[in-house]
Amino acid sequence: MIPLSVPNLSGKEWEYIKECLDTNWVSSVGSFVDRFESEFAEHVGSKHAISVVNGTSALHISLQLSGVQQHDYVIVPNITFIASLNSIKYCGAKPILVDIDPNTWQMDLVLLRKFLEEKTHQKSGNCYLKSDNKKVTAVMPVHVLGNLCNMNKLMQIAKEFSLKVIEDSTESLGSYFENQHSGTFGGFGCFSFNGNKIMTTGGGGMIVTNDADLAQKAKHITTQAKSDKFEYIHDEIGYNYRLVNVLAAMGVAQLEQVPDFIKAKQKIAKKYKAGLQNIDGISFQTVESGVIANNWLFTISSSKQKELIEHLLNSDIQVRPLWKPMNQLEMFVNDLYVTEKDISNKIYANCISLPCSTNLGGQEQDFVIKKIKEFYS
Repeated sequence: MIPLSVPNLSGKEWEYIKECLDTNWVSSVGSFVDRFESEFAEHVGSKHAISVVNGTSALHISLQLSGVQQHDYVIVPNITFIASLNSIKYCGAKPILVDIDPNTWQMDLVLLRKFLEEKTHQKSGNCYLKSDNKKVTAVMPVHVLGNLCNMNKLMQIAKEFSLKVIEDSTESLGSYFENQHSGTFGGFGCFSFNGNKIMTTGGGGMIVTNDADLAQKAKHITTQAKSDKFEYIHDEIGYNYRLVNVLAAMGVAQLEQVPDFIKAKQKIAKKYKAGLQNIDGISFQTVESGVIANNWLFTISSSKQKELIEHLLNSDIQVRPLWKPMNQLEMFVNDLYVTEKDISNKIYANCISLPCSTNLGGQEQDFVIKKIKEFYS
């Protein structure tokens, strides 16, 4: 089986993890935690970084510190991994699902602006939904598959309608808009280091922000809100969201290799596009001007999705469909869905993610391309 996307552990992972074991610093305190946070912040161009146990917890804390409260609304694209919406629900808030652009597969900003202009109103510097007068507190752009929408336009919309911005950058480490790294536009950016991401710590995540006070607050509540260095005194409700030193050590080793990982992903994407571009019925995600995408999970759109998936699986090639649109899941079917043509369902019904591990061999990729051509011939 040619796997979809697996970790590439070819750096100093063994060396750094062994140092943790040799020194007995394996839990939530240790030099690699501080080092990982510092080096990650520098890598993405943010002033502060706070490591956490996974990307979902990063989103949860970022929403909470952005002032999202029970019964508030948070705007989010209808095509995303479920963690985006779960984190909103953790806050007792409700998602407003916005359909996606048919080309970039990111949140449709024209549709977003139209919705805000027609369905919301401003009062005392806040945004409220006209239908129930509940506060619309934030917008969460999700950089789907490592691509980005026009962040200048999104930030302008957020400013006009008094919305906080929390970037779900869990898939977009190494992606840029106009030379600015994803996750650094809004108040918070959230990254994931799950096993299939550009870099991995097995599990793990990172919050980035330029606000020193919010960074300190995030560190505090993700470490159980312990307020005394000696006694077990806690001054508010906190969370056990700490990243342990062993995983941070792995993160440091992985981060050192990210530039090479990005080059590998770009090379893989280029080869897929060259090999498949002339096949009638296959198209690709559009990367707009000003965007440098990390090509995290290379995904095609096929008019014969189900049949092609079956063909590739039978050829020992691991592929996956894109996430089911959030408005079609039982938990969110009654939430507000902003759409005109339901592009989300069309993309879901056509998309296939292909093998694209950073250590994918050339012969393996040739075999995938060959099998797709074989299917269409």
